[in-house]
Amino acid sequence: MSQQDHLSKQYDSDLEDVRTRVLQMGGLVETQIMSAIECFATGNYDLMAKVAETDRRVNSYEVEIDDACAHVIARRQPAAGDLRLIMAVSKIVTDLERIGDEAEKISRASRQIYDRGRLQIPRSADVRQSANLAVAMLRRVLDAFARLDSVEAGQIIEQDATIDDEFRGIVRQLITFMMEDPRTISTALDIVWIAKAIERIGDHAKNIAEQIIYIVHGTDVRHTAFERHSPPGASE
Repeated sequence: MSQQDHLSKQYDSDLEDVRTRVLQMGGLVETQIMSAIECFATGNYDLMAKVAETDRRVNSYEVEIDDACAHVIARRQPAAGDLRLIMAVSKIVTDLERIGDEAEKISRASRQIYDRGRLQIPRSADVRQSANLAVAMLRRVLDAFARLDSVEAGQIIEQDATIDDEFRGIVRQLITFMMEDPRTISTALDIVWIAKAIERIGDHAKNIAEQIIYIVHGTDVRHTAFERHSPPGASE
């Protein structure tokens, strides 16, 4: 969707500022996830503290962007595509904030694993693979938002099923591991929580992709098949 030219250049600047802040927030969240996975892989306690600190910055971004959206609505009374953009951004920043929360959960569970002496971590390679998929999915959806690419957004929605499958596979393997060696139960349960957090990151990235389609086409595809996510026609 190409943004409309407005009589007020400040209006254009306000909208662009909102989009820029969303991308900055997304980049911060992406860094937070990668740091959290590094915590799981290495047990770096300093990095765990940094993940928690980053979460506070992510929360601040959410408040600032919501405030910016409210000011655009109050001052500019946006309509059509502009209104869809503002409405979608308010949902996108919520999903980004929740991704940040999931990253902090990964960091906290990692601390618990290392605090108890780090017995052999079962299926750690599978967890990192799933995390890499989730990070790639977030990176793609942020790029799709920057370009307002609804076709890419549709493909990202479909990719979420892969992360769901990865999660189910990890859980099955961990159940087997716990049955074979009960000493690993506590660590394995922490890894289940980490894997679930990663799966939720995929869900939130999917939600953002759905909002991109809404911005471009005005079509709400949440909880629908959306015809394999093909574009439903020209945008306003």
